[in-house]
Amino acid sequence: MLKQDLYIKIKFKIMLLKKLQLKTIDYKFVLTMCFLLFFTSIVSAQEIIPDATVVAEKPLEIPAGQKLKIDGIIATVGDYIVLDSDIDKAYLEIAGQGGNIKDITRCQMLGKLLEDKLYAHQAIQDSIIVSDAEVRSMMEERLNYMIQQVGDINKVVAYYKKGSVEEFKTYFSDILKEQKLASEMTKKIVDAVEITPEEVRNFFKKIPKDELPTFGAEMEVAQIVIEPKVTKEDKQKVIDRLNGIRADVLEGSSFATKAVLYSQDPGSAPNGGFYKMTRKTPFVKEFKDVAFSLAEGEISEPFETNFGYHIIMVDKIKGQEVELRHILISPTVSENALKEAKERAINVRSKIVNKELTFADAARTESDEKETRANGGTLVNPNTQDTRFELTKMDPTLYSQVSNLKDFEVSQPLLNTDDKGKKTYKLITVTNRIDQHVADYAKDYTKIKELALKEKQISTIAKWFDTKIKDTYIKISGEYRDCKFTNNWLKK
Repeated sequence: MLKQDLYIKIKFKIMLLKKLQLKTIDYKFVLTMCFLLFFTSIVSAQEIIPDATVVAEKPLEIPAGQKLKIDGIIATVGDYIVLDSDIDKAYLEIAGQGGNIKDITRCQMLGKLLEDKLYAHQAIQDSIIVSDAEVRSMMEERLNYMIQQVGDINKVVAYYKKGSVEEFKTYFSDILKEQKLASEMTKKIVDAVEITPEEVRNFFKKIPKDELPTFGAEMEVAQIVIEPKVTKEDKQKVIDRLNGIRADVLEGSSFATKAVLYSQDPGSAPNGGFYKMTRKTPFVKEFKDVAFSLAEGEISEPFETNFGYHIIMVDKIKGQEVELRHILISPTVSENALKEAKERAINVRSKIVNKELTFADAARTESDEKETRANGGTLVNPNTQDTRFELTKMDPTLYSQVSNLKDFEVSQPLLNTDDKGKKTYKLITVTNRIDQHVADYAKDYTKIKELALKEKQISTIAKWFDTKIKDTYIKISGEYRDCKFTNNWLKK
C-alpha cells in the first residue's frame, strides 16, 4: 500500500478551551496542560510508526489526577538526556488533547523522544544557531498564555518548584531552545530534498494498479470581489482620531492602554498592541517600512495599509529586531456604501449572465481583490497551492457558497465578512468539477508529486538517522534496552 498514512502524527494544539471556561479554574491542572502543550518538540517528518515491531507491553494508562513520577535518566543522546517521566509527560499531552494512547507503547514513545534529542544534538554539530531573541519571543508567547489562564506568574514559578521567576525562565528557555533546534534540523533535512519529474514517474509506475490511491471529488472555483467604497470623510475621521490618540500619548498617556481600548487588531490589542518583528517577519510592506524608519520612543503619523489606518510607537530596537506597539482603526463602511457595492455586483453579474463578459474577463476588470484578479478570479487552495479544492476538506463557508451551484452558474451577490470585520460582496462560480477517481498520472500530477516527495523525504530522514546514530554517543538504560526500536538506537 502507499505510505502516505505510514506515520501517526502527534499534534500539539490547545484543546482545553471548554475546560478553561469553567467558573472555578484548577490552576495546577491548567499549568500542567499549558506546559505540556509547549514542552515536547515540534513533530518531525519521521514519527512514531504504529505497526512497528515492539516488545510485548501494555501502553501506559494514566489515571485522572495522577502526578508525574520523577525518575532517573533512561537515555542519553549526545549532550541530551531523557527521563522516565518525560515519557509520562508525552502521554499526558496526547491524552489531554483527546488523543488515543491505548496503542502507543512506552518503547515507541521513547523512540520519538530519542529522535527529538538527536535532531537537537545534530543541530548544534551543524552550527545551526537559535538566537536568544528567538527564544525570548517564544518564551513570552508561552508565558503570556500561562499567565492568562492562572493570572499570576508566581503561581507558574511555584508550581514548577523554582526559586524565582528568573530561575524558571532559565529552565524553560533551555526547553524551548531544544525544541527550536530540533525543528530547524528537521527543516534543514527536509528542505534539501528535491524530486525530479522522472522520479515522480518512477514512483507512480511502481504502484500496482489495484493499489492506486483514490482521490476525492474536487472543484475549481473563481470569484469576483466588490469592496464598498469608503468616503474621504470617513477616512479623515479615522486619521483625526488616531492623531488625537497620538497627541494624548505625547502628553503622557499610555500607548498600551490606548491600544487595549481602541485598536481593532485582535492579534495585538489585548497585549497593548505589542509586536516583535524583523524585516523577515510577514507583515505588509507599508507597515514594515514605517516600523523600521522610527527611532526608539518615536510615534509615527497615521498611515494606511489594506487593513486600515495605523500609528506605531517603537519601544526598543535590538539589532535587527524591533519591539513596537501599534493601534489599528478601520474606517466604518456606511450602509449606503454597502448598498452601492451590492448594486455594482448585481450589474457585473448581469453582464456575465447576458454574455457581455466572461467571468474571467469580469474578474480582471471589475474585481477589487488583487490576489485573484490577474488570473481571472481563480482561487488557489492555501493547503496545496493548486487550484483544486477537495470537497471533504473545503472550508465550510466556501463549500456552502458553491455546493448548490451548477457548472459556470454565477451566484447572487454574497455578503462576506472576514476575520477582521471587513465587509465585501462576492460573486462565485464553479469553473471545473472533478469526480472521485483513481489516480491518473496526467490529471493528478501535483498530488502524485507530493506523495513521491513525501516518500523521498521519509527515506532521506531514515538514512540520516542510520548515519547519525552510528556517529553519536547514545546510551539506553534498564528495561528500555529490551525495546525493539524502529531506529537502531541500541546499535546492535
